[in-house]
Amino acid sequence: MYDCETCPRYFNSWYACRQHMNDTGHWGVRYECETCDDQFLTQWEVKEHMDDYRHHAPKIPCETCGRKFYNQTSADQHMNAMDHWAPTWPCETCTQMFHTEGAAEQHMQAKSHYKNYCHPCNRRFDTENNLKMHLSSKIHRGQDIFCPFCNAAFTTATGVAHHLETGSCKRATGLNRETIYKFVRSRDTQGVITRKLLEWNEDDNIQYKANSRAYNGAYWECYLCHREFNSLTALNQHLNSPVHKQKLYHCPNAKCRKQFVTIAALFNHLESESCAFMRFEKVQRQVQNVFRDQRAIAF
Repeated sequence: MYDCETCPRYFNSWYACRQHMNDTGHWGVRYECETCDDQFLTQWEVKEHMDDYRHHAPKIPCETCGRKFYNQTSADQHMNAMDHWAPTWPCETCTQMFHTEGAAEQHMQAKSHYKNYCHPCNRRFDTENNLKMHLSSKIHRGQDIFCPFCNAAFTTATGVAHHLETGSCKRATGLNRETIYKFVRSRDTQGVITRKLLEWNEDDNIQYKANSRAYNGAYWECYLCHREFNSLTALNQHLNSPVHKQKLYHCPNAKCRKQFVTIAALFNHLESESCAFMRFEKVQRQVQNVFRDQRAIAF
């Protein structure tokens, strides 16, 4: 008896069975040998055949010409002999690939194809953030942000804020980090950018001066963070900087909420666009709102 390969019917002769399967399309699935023309009804049968006769097809391709090999060693030998290794060094901008880092570098230099590249200055930068900082510098932006008191020119809102918080403005001698915080806090009733402190830490107003005991035999060491400095002057500058003082401000982005010791540091964070809360240009427009406007602060 001859069974149909698909349905339950069976036949007395192979001819009748074959005619039925031809008419109805009831031929079963065929698994072909990867090398010869033999076909099999099951994957197990075709595998057994290829194992017995070593009929497995080569599967490791050359990276360039498409030839295939039975193992990686053979493929490597071929690519070494024919110099058929595919290029692995990409251009940072276009789709071209190169065999060496030097060739890729030469191409990018000739075509100005660096990813982080300032075309007007013909300068390359290691990171996107470094390029952004360069494009936001006075080289490209000039100095068109002005102190609201003495009219000194700055490139960014950060520069104006630092100028005022360090007491450098000759026409606003009463302004410093503490007075600016209290002024901003009085108008930031919703805590958009300021933290609500129970009390001002008076230690923030103390001027520190390290002595010889801060020398550890090699460097001048900060007793708070253990950072080391080459001179006593550098250590004292560090101790009297805002580094170890209260964090007074936070990012207005509810998804970020990073905290800052100074409003200049907050502006710098926003200017970097690292949390994508606002564009650089909008930060510059907020300077006047923060330092001179009497309305509630909004970002």
